[in-house]
Amino acid sequence: MNGQIILWQVVAAYVFALAGGGISTSLHLEHKPLCALISFAAGTLLGVTLFAILPEGLNESSVWPVVAAAATGYLLFFFISKYVHHVCPACAASHFDADATRHFSEIATALIFALAIHSTTDGLALGIQQEAPSMDATKWSLFSALCIHKVPEGLALGSLLIGAGLRRARALGWVAAVEATTLLGGVIGMLWVGKVSTFWLGLIMAHVGGGFLYLATHAVVGEMVRHGKKLVLTSFSIGVALIAILNVGLRVLG
Repeated sequence: MNGQIILWQVVAAYVFALAGGGISTSLHLEHKPLCALISFAAGTLLGVTLFAILPEGLNESSVWPVVAAAATGYLLFFFISKYVHHVCPACAASHFDADATRHFSEIATALIFALAIHSTTDGLALGIQQEAPSMDATKWSLFSALCIHKVPEGLALGSLLIGAGLRRARALGWVAAVEATTLLGGVIGMLWVGKVSTFWLGLIMAHVGGGFLYLATHAVVGEMVRHGKKLVLTSFSIGVALIAILNVGLRVLG
């Protein structure tokens, strides 16, 4: 895929995160619509992993290396969330209660570190598509899923910052700064990782897909614990179906 298009995609993903942050710092959003959006975004992450990332990885490698790479991605986010902080504010939105926002200063460093790793991975996934042998259907499915995912991510982070007492402008500035690691990941992917062999590119994408599996699972389970299963599962299923239809449609047209 053309390098300019990849750069545009990385910047667009960043803008979607800023849009989410801007909405959260300007409007008071009830958790029910946020829950639906989080579940929908989680569905798109699962969909792009199952219908695009893993199949492309299997085209470049055998089953066990792909499974191992996906497992490392899942475990990386699992251990960061367990021992440092939740890697995604949106995916763990139901875990952030009023007490967490009041004591935000105590968790700020861990949150920023964890989210920075997550956002860098998002950008990396887009950046390496410049050299990846993936079909256009995979690349555009990945882009769509990440942009959808970035909106509730920015929303959740902005809401947490506002709840912690930050002024709106400062909260949006923090969202912009933390999410800028998406741009960093994109640049790394385009300039460095994109030069490795297609075998390793496939495994890197499988690693990213494993992280997406963790985010999707964590988001859905967290929302179902606190909110109605019908809303969560319906929104989640729509997200999965959207990426499946998009991926199949692009393959047919391509």
